[in-house]
Amino acid sequence: MSAPNKSYDPVEVEALKPEEIERMRDEALAAFAAAADLDQLQEAKTAHTGGTSPLALANREIGALPPQAKADAGKRVGMARGAVNKALAARQSELEAERDARVLVEEAVDVSLPHDRVPAGARHPLTTLSERIEDIFVAMGYAVAEGPEVEAEWFNFDALNIGPDHPARGEQDTFFVQGGKAADAEDSGVVLRTHTSPVQIRSLIDREPPVYVICPGRVYRTDELDATHTPVFHQVELLAVDEGLTMADLKGTLDHMVQELFGGEGMKTRLRPNFFPFTEPSAEMDMVCYVCRGESVGNPDRPCRTCSSEGWIELGGCGMVNPKVLTACGVDPEKYSGFAFGFGIERMLMFRHNVEDMRDMVEGDVRFTRPFGMEI
Repeated sequence: MSAPNKSYDPVEVEALKPEEIERMRDEALAAFAAAADLDQLQEAKTAHTGGTSPLALANREIGALPPQAKADAGKRVGMARGAVNKALAARQSELEAERDARVLVEEAVDVSLPHDRVPAGARHPLTTLSERIEDIFVAMGYAVAEGPEVEAEWFNFDALNIGPDHPARGEQDTFFVQGGKAADAEDSGVVLRTHTSPVQIRSLIDREPPVYVICPGRVYRTDELDATHTPVFHQVELLAVDEGLTMADLKGTLDHMVQELFGGEGMKTRLRPNFFPFTEPSAEMDMVCYVCRGESVGNPDRPCRTCSSEGWIELGGCGMVNPKVLTACGVDPEKYSGFAFGFGIERMLMFRHNVEDMRDMVEGDVRFTRPFGMEI
């Protein structure tokens, strides 16, 4: 068996010549140094350290060399690739530091500037006040009932003991809706509801007594828009029908309501005789002035502009449900009795927040709504 031919002179591979390896290394180092940002450095990295880079291709040529030449060629290529990777890591660290420093400057936040340049909005105070009233009565066990704003005359008038010739029917200044075959809108039998009382009627028809509901909503009357009137406004009405209810229950409910809405102890109501076709007996309800608490009455040294020194502020109407209304809804008036009251939410808003002109509530000016905030 013959011995290895150690004197064999291998064929020189061009890519593995020392001067070629040095040239590949120097080109890679120059490309990394010339990269102005991380994107350019990534391109240079792919070109000089990727699988098809010159040094990678040269490394593949080592396998074709005879054994005695591989070690020397591998050492030269390994040193060159090590220098390239070291230079790449150093340049990447430099560029990342430059990027971080630039981001700190370009994306700096001036904490002394206003935190929000977009003015905050606000919910309409009529909405928040209506929800506050609902919350008061829901806490007492009442349910919130709703109904259509385009209503049949029977629900809006007849079921409430307001007959076709009743004076109150004309005084309501009703919007009639033309529809069907009726040539005249007043003969259509359809109206824009003039109060939320039709919701009470629907509640009595749909539910078995006892019934405890509160009915907030939008209503319509042919009023002119001025400081104290608007053709579209909001009401809230309450209905309680159960066995044994009396005016005392009504009075206690009214007292609790004004205490919750206007400030606790000292707030109370009084009832003055009046007439409404859907309640019997009927009354106007007043509450003690929430500003002077009645102390301005007969006291010239302490006049009260809110109540004109009368000590009381009128809120709305109330009374015991007329037995004819119960009968119209299929409720036995011999077994059940009930009470009801209602008032305008706009008027309540004017009282609570000293709003002087009702037109401010409907004009949509954010300067009016924004001070009320986002109360929920």
